[in-house]
Amino acid sequence: MDYKITYDYHTHTAYSHGKGTIEENVQAAIKKGLKGIAISDHGPGHMLYGADMKKTPEMRLEIERLRGVYEDIDIFLSVEDNIVKTGKCLDISKKEMSEYDFIIAGYHYGVRNSYCVSNFIFANSHMVGWAGRLNNKNTDMVIRAIYENPIKILTHPGAKAPFDIAEIAKACAETGTLLEINENHGHLTPADLTLAAKTDVKFIISSDAHKPKDVGSCENSIKMALKAGLDMARIVNVTAI
Repeated sequence: MDYKITYDYHTHTAYSHGKGTIEENVQAAIKKGLKGIAISDHGPGHMLYGADMKKTPEMRLEIERLRGVYEDIDIFLSVEDNIVKTGKCLDISKKEMSEYDFIIAGYHYGVRNSYCVSNFIFANSHMVGWAGRLNNKNTDMVIRAIYENPIKILTHPGAKAPFDIAEIAKACAETGTLLEINENHGHLTPADLTLAAKTDVKFIISSDAHKPKDVGSCENSIKMALKAGLDMARIVNVTAI
């Protein structure tokens, strides 16, 4: 049986490090037959790709304009917050969160207060002795972010650093946070999916598109889910063709 996604809530534009406009992403989503799309550019904590928070009202106005033009698709303004170890473990404030329809969040390099240097060195040098300590620190950081914030989607869990996917999945199950199967990063992997599926967590597939042409792409993610034997009904935005 073949499957497709019905909406894509993780797409980027030129407001962070994507290549297209909000409208181009929306148009691409319509061409793919999607029922919904979210624009979710990077939170401000990313030193290279963080969106300028002063432009959030501008983005909101564009979203509202496009909702009037393209009435057959749901269009949302989101943000992909960066998970950090300080405060409430996200790089935007509670007040700033209220400016978005919902928030998604994930771990990235290039963000202060996130064990960035240690994780980057580990990922590129395979210093096995660091694995356990980093795993514990990273997992604790992510779980605190999940419990302390209204995160709709945890993006590409397992990418860029070691994490305890089973423990993170438990936290997501308890809070209703969706675990993302990311087309761009290849995470969750089939092995990760097998671990996460032992909990009651639900999943979502996202393109993580950085170009309009990639909005709605999901072929590899669907293959990973099927390879892991995941019940496709647990993926909230997938339907059989």
